[in-house]
Amino acid sequence: MAEGQGRFRPLIRPSATKPATLSFWNLVEAHVLRALRTEHGVSVKALRTALDYAERELRVERLLLSPELRSEAGQLFLERYGELIDLTASGQLAMKQVLAAHLRRVTWDDARFPIRLHPFVANGAGADEMVIAIDPAVSFGRPVVASRSVSTAVIVARIDAGERPVDVAADYGLSDADIEQAVLYERAA
Repeated sequence: MAEGQGRFRPLIRPSATKPATLSFWNLVEAHVLRALRTEHGVSVKALRTALDYAERELRVERLLLSPELRSEAGQLFLERYGELIDLTASGQLAMKQVLAAHLRRVTWDDARFPIRLHPFVANGAGADEMVIAIDPAVSFGRPVVASRSVSTAVIVARIDAGERPVDVAADYGLSDADIEQAVLYERAA
């Protein structure tokens, strides 16, 4: 290894390494990681500290999949037994703040595994709307309009072929807003 170079364990572990393959859980981890980095200002160093502490001391294997994960002002917390543990400060207890907007967009099963993701369509736009869904059990995990399980790619392909959005909406029983969200999602992806 050359001077000044180093290797770090990835923040997200691929489901398979040869060839490198990402799973649905990896997609959810990437969604949470992006939110922590871009919207909550959590540094990579703080993330590594939190991931290492959670794994070593709390036996949390995949912290980014934990519905108890919280963030505030560049720090990561884990809610345990009604208390918040500051993962970036070696487990100190902290005041209760939430990463709620992003965690509300993940649906968890009874065993507390992520089963559906409602990605944001655009930053700041329609934060409470969850029109688009990614679910491994629906449409082979491709993004769909959640209310009708219609592929966003199919909607955009029809519009790109010259069909009017209002006609596409009528064919699938969707609203104009659903069509707009599908187009925005596909164009941003």
